[in-house]
Amino acid sequence: QVHLVESGGGSVQTGGSHMLSCGAVGYNNRDILYCMAWFRQSPGGEREAVAGIDSDGGDSYADSVKGRFTISQDKAKNTVYLRMTSMKPEDTAMYYCAAAVSPWGGTCSDEVADFTHWGQGTQVTVSS
Repeated sequence: QVHLVESGGGSVQTGGSHMLSCGAVGYNNRDILYCMAWFRQSPGGEREAVAGIDSDGGDSYADSVKGRFTISQDKAKNTVYLRMTSMKPEDTAMYYCAAAVSPWGGTCSDEVADFTHWGQGTQVTVSS
């Protein structure tokens, strides 16, 4: 019922900046979108949480990106953004938008199983 669409993937140089966006559509008025987040996964790695933001604007970050990445949201547009700066080759990954939706609300987590909807993924590649 809920669909997430990421955009903004591409290639950037080491030390450069890039922006991703994700829009959520298709949920009914009984649903509460209480958390949106970004995860990433490299070919040889696990899917890991990068950043999350709750409906009140509270944000959290993985230690590997803290101080370099910023998550933000436009609640009126049901859209979340990820601003990435000072990028490193190890940031290369498939980036996934995730949303947690329920009639009762809830709190953000960094566990894959706690998210009810996922985008298709968008590739970000950082060149040395």
